[in-house]
Amino acid sequence: MVPKQAFILAGGKGERLGQLTANTPKPMIDVNGKPILEHLILEIKKHGVKEVILGLGYKAEAVKDYFGEEKNGIRFEYNIEKEFLGTGGALKFAEPLLEKKFLMLNGDTLMDVDLGSMNRLHEKSKALATIALTKVENVESFGIAKLDGNVIEEFVEKPKKENAPSNLANAGAYILEKENLRLLPGGFCLIEKTMFPELAKQRKLYGFVHKGKWLPTDTLERLENARKNWK
Repeated sequence: MVPKQAFILAGGKGERLGQLTANTPKPMIDVNGKPILEHLILEIKKHGVKEVILGLGYKAEAVKDYFGEEKNGIRFEYNIEKEFLGTGGALKFAEPLLEKKFLMLNGDTLMDVDLGSMNRLHEKSKALATIALTKVENVESFGIAKLDGNVIEEFVEKPKKENAPSNLANAGAYILEKENLRLLPGGFCLIEKTMFPELAKQRKLYGFVHKGKWLPTDTLERLENARKNWK
């Protein structure tokens, strides 16, 4: 069963978006009438998600004021960082709120991942973590997965095209077992540098190839593309 709880990373400043984030946190930027974050939450709601924990930092109150305790049939909790903790640090900081198995998502990427199929792979493989992977044309801009079947052996950071082990990049959606958090130190850290390499060594890190929409919004060009292509 797809986890009913999701933890969403939504605390970044979005500095590459310039004046758009001077007064608005990046996940709250409008895309076709709704904030990026609300589009993402409505998408995962289709798969039965009932509770969302938002990892916040920059202008957290704007997010809290918008979503409150409940919106669109989803319950919200907030984990607010006093200082930027990175992907791993934010996750570790939220540990007391997390269930045994949960979703984790990047709050600035619009996607329509088939969470049912992704979860079936996760359970069948007895994975500790399953990452949605998406095909990219420019491998030199991303961490690219090296795979053995569905097992992720490592991510090769921004390889030359001729050296890339695949054309599959981390899409920013994860199914995680809570026991993984033992691999994270307190304070600032990145899951890409701590948790994932260790799980790869154990052959407990799996990749699910996402074939649908994947629209990051972290630059002005990508944001405009998302506005054109997210329906």
